[in-house]
Amino acid sequence: MSGRARLTVCAAAASLMAACSLLPLATPNGWMAQALLFVALQSGVGALARRVPLARPLTVLAQALVSLLVLTVMFAPHQAMGGVIPGPSAFVQLSDLVRDGLTDVSQFAIPAPVTPGIRMLLVGGVLLVALAVDALAVTYNSAAPAGLPLLALYSVAAGLSNGGAQWLFFLIAASGYLLLLLAEGRDRLSRWGRVFGGGPPAHGWAGGSANPASGSRVLAPVRTGRRIGVMALGLALVAPAVLPSLGSGLLDTSGTGTGPGHGGTISAVNPVVALQDNLNQQDNREVLSYRTNSTDLTGMYLRIVALDEFDGTQWQPSKRKIEDIPPVLPQPAGMAPDVKYTKVETSVKVDDGYAQGWLPMPFPAQSVNAPGHWRFEPEGRTVIGDRGQNTSGISYTVTSMQVQPTAAQLAAAPHATGRIADEYTKVPHSLPKVVEQTARQVVTSAHANNDYEKALALQRYFTGGAFVYNTKAQSGTGVDAIARFLKTKEGFCIHFAFTMAAMARTLDIPARVAVGFTPGSPGTDGVMSVGLKDAHAWPELYFEGLGWTRFEPTPYRGSAPSYTQATAPAGTDEPADQGRHGTAATPTPTPTPSEGCGTDNRAAAACGSTAVTATGGSGGGGFGGGKLAGFTLLALLVLAVPLTPLLWRTRQRSRRLGGGRGGTAEGLALSAWREVVDTGWDYGIAPDESETPRRAMARLVRDGELSGQAAASAGSLATAVERVLYAPHAEPQPTLAADVQHVRAGLRQSAGRRARLRALLLPRSAARLLWQFTDRWSAAGYRLSQAAQRFTGPLRKRMTRQA
Repeated sequence: MSGRARLTVCAAAASLMAACSLLPLATPNGWMAQALLFVALQSGVGALARRVPLARPLTVLAQALVSLLVLTVMFAPHQAMGGVIPGPSAFVQLSDLVRDGLTDVSQFAIPAPVTPGIRMLLVGGVLLVALAVDALAVTYNSAAPAGLPLLALYSVAAGLSNGGAQWLFFLIAASGYLLLLLAEGRDRLSRWGRVFGGGPPAHGWAGGSANPASGSRVLAPVRTGRRIGVMALGLALVAPAVLPSLGSGLLDTSGTGTGPGHGGTISAVNPVVALQDNLNQQDNREVLSYRTNSTDLTGMYLRIVALDEFDGTQWQPSKRKIEDIPPVLPQPAGMAPDVKYTKVETSVKVDDGYAQGWLPMPFPAQSVNAPGHWRFEPEGRTVIGDRGQNTSGISYTVTSMQVQPTAAQLAAAPHATGRIADEYTKVPHSLPKVVEQTARQVVTSAHANNDYEKALALQRYFTGGAFVYNTKAQSGTGVDAIARFLKTKEGFCIHFAFTMAAMARTLDIPARVAVGFTPGSPGTDGVMSVGLKDAHAWPELYFEGLGWTRFEPTPYRGSAPSYTQATAPAGTDEPADQGRHGTAATPTPTPTPSEGCGTDNRAAAACGSTAVTATGGSGGGGFGGGKLAGFTLLALLVLAVPLTPLLWRTRQRSRRLGGGRGGTAEGLALSAWREVVDTGWDYGIAPDESETPRRAMARLVRDGELSGQAAASAGSLATAVERVLYAPHAEPQPTLAADVQHVRAGLRQSAGRRARLRALLLPRSAARLLWQFTDRWSAAGYRLSQAAQRFTGPLRKRMTRQA
C-alpha cells in the first residue's frame, strides 16, 4: 500500500473512530453501518481523483458531489430526478429533514430514537467531518489541522451525552487522530528515500542502536515517545478531575441521568417525546405496578413531571432549584390548611427495563421513601434522580393527599394574583391570535363568570364531540401545532392538554401540563398494573386556596375528575362536563395506535408510549437485531484473531507472486526470492541473511529434502536472484511464480501432517507482521520525542534565561 493510500485509509478510520462517540446518543445504531459505507465511498472517490490527478479543489468538489448524491438516494429518492439527481424538491426535502432533526435533538432524551431527521444529522454530519478530514490530511497534506473537525465531532457528542462512558470514546477518537498523524509522518518520511530493513533484530528484541535511520531499534526515543503519549492522555483524563476549576473531566463518575447534577438546578429536558421507538411495540409492556389503599382508583394518576415553560416551540420543565428530600414535604402551593383530603399510602415497584430520571408518584405527595440518590424540586413537587440515579428496578413508597374539591369551592376561589399569576399565565408572542380568540368565544358562549366555569367550559369544548382522538393526526406541540389542532380538531392527548393549558393562560388562569400515567389496570391480589399505553398528559390549573387541580380534556383517555362531573354551581345554566372518558377499572375502548403513531410523531403519551425514557427494548426475550449484530461481531472477532497469520500470509504470497503491470525484473525476482525464503521458514527452515542466494537454496534443498522439479526450481530461483544482483542488465524470468509453486509443493510433500498444518495456520514468517508493528511503533515514538523536543526546547531556553 502506498503512503497516500495508507493516509486515505487512516483519515477515514479517524473520522469513523471519532464518530463512535455519537453511538450513545441514538438507538438503534444501524446508522453507523450506513455512515461507514458512505465514508468509504467518499474516500474512494477522493483516492481516484488524486490518482487522475485532479486539482485539489476539484477533488474536494468531486467528493462533495458524490456525498450529496448518496444522501439524496438515501433520504430523498422520490423527490430526485431518476431517484439520484437532486433537484429543487430534493433540496427542500433534505433541508426539511435537517430542520426536523434539529427539532428532534432538542426534544428527545438520550438515547433518542433514530428518526429520519436524526439519521440525516448523524450520517450527514459524519460525512461532512470525514470530507473535511480527508481534504485537510490527504488532499492538502496537512494532518494536524484535521484534528479540529474530529474534536468538533467528539465535543458535540460529549456535550449531548452528559457523561457516561465518554472517556472510552475519547480514547478511541484520540487513537484515530494519532493513527492519522503517524500515517502522515510515514508518508513524509518515505519521500526522502527508501528505508531498508533486515530480518529479525540483530540484538534481540531489547537491543538496538541509537540511530533511527539505520533500521535498528531506537530504544530511548521509543521510551520517550511512549511516556509522552501516556502523559498526554493521562493529563487529558485525570487533570480536569483533580482541578475543580476545569470541571469533572472525562473520568467523572458523578454525572447524572435525566435529572440534575450537583449544581442545584433542573436541566430543561422535554420528557414528552423521549424514546418514541416504544410506540411501535405491539404489547402493552408493564413498566410499573403499585398497591394502594385509595378508595378512588380513577383519580390515581401517577405524575412524573410538570411542564411549566412554554417558549412557543415546546412545553418543558423550567430550571428550578432542588434540595434534599425532606422527611415531610411542604404544604402544596396555594392549598389552604383547612382543605379536606384523604391520606393515601402507595407502594410502587418499577420494572427493570423502565429507567428514567423522574419518580412516578400520586399528586400531591406528602412523603417519599425511595432507595438511591433522589432530590426534591418544590415548585413542581417532583422527585428527580441525582448522580445517575434512575427508576430501573426500584421499589418505593409514597404518602399522598387525595384532594377532591367541590365545584362550589372551585367556583368560590378568588382570581390568582402575585408570582403564580405572573409566571404561569405567560404565553409566547408567537402564539397565534386564534388561540385566545377561540378561548374567549368558548367562555362567552358558556356564560362563564369565574375561573372554574371558564376551565369547565374549556374542558367541555374538547370533550363535547367536535374533537377526535386520532393517532394519525400530524404531530407537534408548538404554537403552529396548537393552531392546526384547533383547525383540524384531531390530535393526541398532548395536543388536548397543551392547547387547553395555552387557552387557559390567555384567559389569565395559571396553567401548566403534567406528564405521567393514568391509573392503569387492576391485576391479581389488588395490584394495579401500569403499561406503556397508560402514559398520558393532562393540564393542571391553579385555584387560590386549593392549589394545582387536574382537568381532563382528552376524550376516551383517563377519567374526568368528579368536580367536573357534578352539577354546576348555582347561578349558572351550563351543565358540567359530560364528555366520554375511560376509567381506571374499566377502560373504554380507544383507537389502536396505528402506523402514524411511530417515531415521526411527537405525541408520546397519546400514542401509548412512556412519557419519559424507558429502556429495555420491547420487553420480550426475543433475539433482536442489536443482539444479533453483537453476536455476529463477536463471532467474527473470535474467528479473525486465530486466522490473522493465515490471512496475512496468503495476502503476502498473492502480492509477491502477482507481479502486475510495470513490475521490473529486479522486483519480480526479489519478490519471488522473499516468498521462497518465507515458505521455507514456515516449514521450519529459518532464514539466514548472511548466506548467498546459491548457498541459501542449497540449504533449503538439503533441509527440506527437495528433489526432482522442486530442487531444480530452487536452483533456478537462486540463478535469477544472482543475475539481478550481479548482471549488468537483468532479463525478466517468466517462470518465477511457477518455480515458487514447485518449491512450495516439494516442501509440503516432504513435511509431515503436523508441520503442514503449522505452516498453514501458524506460519513462522508471520513474525514479520509483529516486526512491522514494532518498527512503526518505534518510529512513531521517535517522531513524538522529536516533536516534544521541538515544543519544549524553546520553553526550556526561556525558563533558563528567566532564571
